[in-house]
Amino acid sequence: MEKYEILFKRSAFKELDKLPKKDVQRIVEKIRGLSHGLKTVSAEKLAGDEKFRVRQGDYRIICLLDEENGKIVIYKIGHRRDVYRK
Repeated sequence: MEKYEILFKRSAFKELDKLPKKDVQRIVEKIRGLSHGLKTVSAEKLAGDEKFRVRQGDYRIICLLDEENGKIVIYKIGHRRDVYRK
């Protein structure tokens, strides 16, 4: 299995900090699983975009896979009702 480096946008860190503490631990564990690739966490490609979504309960993690450089960039973390709004 390939190992990917996980990078966060600054806004994603802020969003994670605002979430309930009981959910943050599960979300962080799901993000750690991303280092082994998107298939290991059942990521789905977003329609009309290059980004992927990862489900964790009622929360979604929006990320972009950069296979050439071996990186996954976390763009957004939030509740499923809000995360897809621009």
